[in-house]
Amino acid sequence: MSLPGGNVMVRLRLGTLALLALATTLTAAGGAVQTARADEAPALPAYFSATSADPAKPTWPDPTGAAAGVWATPAADGKGDVPSALATNDLYDRVAHNVYSINIVWTLVAGFLVMFMQAGFMFVETGLIRAKNASHTAAMNFLIYPLGCLAFWAYGFAFGWGNWWNGPVPPGWYPSLGPGLSLLNGGVGLGAAVDAAGNATGAYTYGLLGTKGFFLGSAVSDVSVMTLFFFMMVFMDTTATIPTGAMAERWAWRNFCLYGLWVALPYCIYANWVWGGGWLAQGGLNWGLGHGAVDFAGSGVVHAMGGIIGLAGALVIGPRLGKYVKGRPQALPGHNVPMVVLGTFILAFGWFGFNPGSTLSGTDLRISFVVVNTMLASITGAVGAMVVLELKGLKPDPTMMCNGMLAGLVAITAPCAFVDPWAAALIGVIAGVIVVFAVFFFENRGVDDPVGAISVHGVNGLWGVISVGIFANGQYGAGWNGVVRDEFVKLYGSDGVRGILYGDASQLVMQCLDAAVVTVFGFVMAWVWFKLSDAITPIRVSRDVELEGLDAPEVGALAYPDFSIHTSPRMVE
Repeated sequence: MSLPGGNVMVRLRLGTLALLALATTLTAAGGAVQTARADEAPALPAYFSATSADPAKPTWPDPTGAAAGVWATPAADGKGDVPSALATNDLYDRVAHNVYSINIVWTLVAGFLVMFMQAGFMFVETGLIRAKNASHTAAMNFLIYPLGCLAFWAYGFAFGWGNWWNGPVPPGWYPSLGPGLSLLNGGVGLGAAVDAAGNATGAYTYGLLGTKGFFLGSAVSDVSVMTLFFFMMVFMDTTATIPTGAMAERWAWRNFCLYGLWVALPYCIYANWVWGGGWLAQGGLNWGLGHGAVDFAGSGVVHAMGGIIGLAGALVIGPRLGKYVKGRPQALPGHNVPMVVLGTFILAFGWFGFNPGSTLSGTDLRISFVVVNTMLASITGAVGAMVVLELKGLKPDPTMMCNGMLAGLVAITAPCAFVDPWAAALIGVIAGVIVVFAVFFFENRGVDDPVGAISVHGVNGLWGVISVGIFANGQYGAGWNGVVRDEFVKLYGSDGVRGILYGDASQLVMQCLDAAVVTVFGFVMAWVWFKLSDAITPIRVSRDVELEGLDAPEVGALAYPDFSIHTSPRMVE
């Protein structure tokens, strides 16, 4: 979802808009946008330029979408729907409106799949913990959705995407979801840009934070903004859910609730830096490092951030009682392996919304590569984990194979649009290997993660970010983050995102920098928060509650009442 391409704040190439040549002299060749000289280019329709005929009566925000081209059957412009009676511009208005409609519907449906992933997380996490804590873990996975959404609505969206419009984009890019995204034009940063008249443009050399869109007020009451808000909100909820697994079986409910209202803060600040046109996205323009930070669907923004928050939380809250005896880790098996497998399949299914939906455009045909790469990485991740277990002399633990599949999915999320299928398969199998070693690494060092969330999302999220700088092949992402380098255009015909194997070592440097930033920023923010919130209300339940199980004392509902011995009076308090 970087400004110019994928899940992430991308502005769709004119070449991807059907029949755009009817209205402009812009053309897209091999993914590179070519523009005519300014004095030769005809005026673009307002729904591309995001301008208003009468500045005193701005066209946007547009709460119905009526200004984005013209509806057909019945035509909203009163000209009817008989093709022979319509001028070329009238026909094009209808084509453009349908393109926006396809993109909006695609993005919303993909978001529905991502939202359903919450059920997958609930099944995986609940199955991997003990029966006495099943209701509590399921309840955390449930309530994080409304808590996270409230925070994202109140302040998160504004911080992350409030200045999206002023981020770096290549010549000839326009928002795939419609001109209403031009309303996201307020932010703060370093090095304010000015136009020829000396007026501030709203852009910054180093963007830091957005400031427009709090509570989705009337200033952003537009169909395009609402679509972007929904899609980005369900992404944030994935991040918010990850620590509930790493901190399961001992996290006090009230402290968890405070966390649910806070987690949008680190997520959206960092998302602004990568997806909202901020300083990491600008690394290509400012420092000559590839195309800046590239993270198509969120290996870093979503998964690494969630895993690193979970690591900080697990360290602050400490291991479960009985996990370590004389410093040696003990197995505390989950209670329902079939539930884990079901949850994994739900997540894998939802990922087909997560990654291809990040084009924000159903008319971007690269989605077929994204889908296939996502699938290949998931299956090789599962196989890779199984092979490593066998080589270590262990049984093919189905829960570890599930984590291998999820690790492959996490890792391919950043590079899915930029790599060949063979590279996607390799990225997945490496992730499956990494997750096994990472789980044992953290466990042997006193970090108790009941579900392996830190290893799956944190470690493999970082691997996914770095893999872009290795395997990106240059076929996609021309002009990403506003970077168009003449030398690459001369060599390859266009300047797509490419890694060190394909001639751009600087992209790998930028990806490593991005990985370092999310690690340090995410960990420090989370560590400070968990220490602070623990002073407000305890982060950990009492010893007695933990031994009994958190279901009754914390949420008042036993997951398995027919199989539980319960003596606490708290059920009726």
